[in-house]
Amino acid sequence: MSLVADRVTCRYGGRVVLRGASLAVAPGRVLGLTGPSGSGKSSLARILTGLRPPDEGTVLVDDRSLSTRRGRMDGRLGLLHQSPGAATDPRMPLRRIIAEPFSARGRSGPRGVEAADSAADLARRVGLTPDLLDRYPDQVSAGQLQRACVARALAAAPAYLVCDEPTAMLDAASTATIAHLLSELAAEGVGVLAISHDHALLDAWAHEVVDIGELAG
Repeated sequence: MSLVADRVTCRYGGRVVLRGASLAVAPGRVLGLTGPSGSGKSSLARILTGLRPPDEGTVLVDDRSLSTRRGRMDGRLGLLHQSPGAATDPRMPLRRIIAEPFSARGRSGPRGVEAADSAADLARRVGLTPDLLDRYPDQVSAGQLQRACVARALAAAPAYLVCDEPTAMLDAASTATIAHLLSELAAEGVGVLAISHDHALLDAWAHEVVDIGELAG
């Protein structure tokens, strides 16, 4: 049982950005992925979460072929972006951003709890104070907005979470908080792919670190 990329190739026009890459993200583990800019890390993240089909190769989610459907497969896949501003609707307060997965599925929160209450509980878990929940993305810091994105990922309860440079825009304190939260998520059984240029962070955070240049063949 794992999230698997099997000999995945990605092209943009005539340019190959990823060729024959294979990796497996196991439940309950943090796999670190590093590599230089332009080496295809973000493209692989999009392919693994169904946002872009591979030009060659396959993606399997717990032995099932990934079908592209709004970037998700029955809620089993999640993506945490580098830029929380680009990943959120500026017209939504943080409370609604966190509760998006509940609204998308047309359901309340866990165990029938109202989505608003669930959003507040998740906000507390990621260290957001209640006064921040009615603020909009441009009224909070990048670190606070990224915490809201982590809370939204928790609300979706994915089996696998792909994190594409999730701390690149954050200060050291926010980086440590996000890494800790995602480690807790892995400890609960979620498979986490952590993409980062920060080798020291990955060495401290991930169970294993691979370079994208080593994935081919």
